[in-house]
Amino acid sequence: MSSSPTDLPALIGFGCEAVLYGSYCILFIISWIVLGQKQRSPNLSSPVVFANFLLFFCCTAHFALEFNHFYKTLESTGVDGYSAETPGLMGADFLISFTDLVGDLVLVYRCWMLWGKNYYVVILPLLSAFAGFACIMEVLHLIITTDPTSPAPPAAITTLGLAGYILPLATNVAVTFLIVYRIWISSRIVKESPVVIGQGASHRAMMLIIESGALYLIIQFVFVVLFAIQHPALGIVAVIATQIYGIAPTLIIIRVGLGISSEHTTKAITSTRIEWIARRGDDTGTSGTQFTVEPSMADTDMDIRMKDFDLTRMKGHDEIEIADVELAPTSAYESSSPV
Repeated sequence: MSSSPTDLPALIGFGCEAVLYGSYCILFIISWIVLGQKQRSPNLSSPVVFANFLLFFCCTAHFALEFNHFYKTLESTGVDGYSAETPGLMGADFLISFTDLVGDLVLVYRCWMLWGKNYYVVILPLLSAFAGFACIMEVLHLIITTDPTSPAPPAAITTLGLAGYILPLATNVAVTFLIVYRIWISSRIVKESPVVIGQGASHRAMMLIIESGALYLIIQFVFVVLFAIQHPALGIVAVIATQIYGIAPTLIIIRVGLGISSEHTTKAITSTRIEWIARRGDDTGTSGTQFTVEPSMADTDMDIRMKDFDLTRMKGHDEIEIADVELAPTSAYESSSPV
């Protein structure tokens, strides 16, 4: 079989994927250790836990198909013809797009939670993700019916394939922006309020969203560019991207499970302050103190303490009254960014 310019890149890509898959296995084990600690994982919902398992299953299946192709092809023909399409590689190509879809859905779900389960915010990114996946399925169908051994899709359907990869890229850009914007807005409200709550966690969560989202975006962007120009390096990036699609959300899941960040939506925080109100005290030797707590405060982690107040010396003077003040909604639980 004659050699192809894509044979060596495809072989290099398998080696890179093997390294990333090993790293992913370690991260996956860590994530389940964290999830097993129930006292640390109440912030994780069932869909995110299921997505964590599904991503690892898809990445494992992809690596298994690539490994099967690796040893069978090298044993029979060597490097020459290594990138030629086979039924096994066709399944691996399907898993690339399916894993990308699942990873995007993790980000969409977290965005939906962070924006108070607002469907209008995520409807367009969600449609874009599914539309891209549908385009790739049609590309695979056309390749099977036209030239099933071609290492790259025919030029006639390159535009359809390009759309299939640009649409998920658009989903990732939009969702990452929405998550980062939501956290940024929440952190500004917290910073400007009289009570600073969780400001450090907000910045840490934002940095995680930027880092993991950037990792996702970079690999998708490079993949789209290489696919558009049909560069041989596509064989390297395509298999690497599959593992990145699983690693990036898993890093977020680990952070959430550790309690460093959370996937919960923003909530209104009620702040309590001490007000000194000029009133004449009664003749009992002590001043009256009134303390009321709104039910919404039970959902927050705020502790209200009164100490070092010597009320016996306030006879005939002021009272201490604790008043409830409703502040603007802030983020009680900050999120990082999909997971």
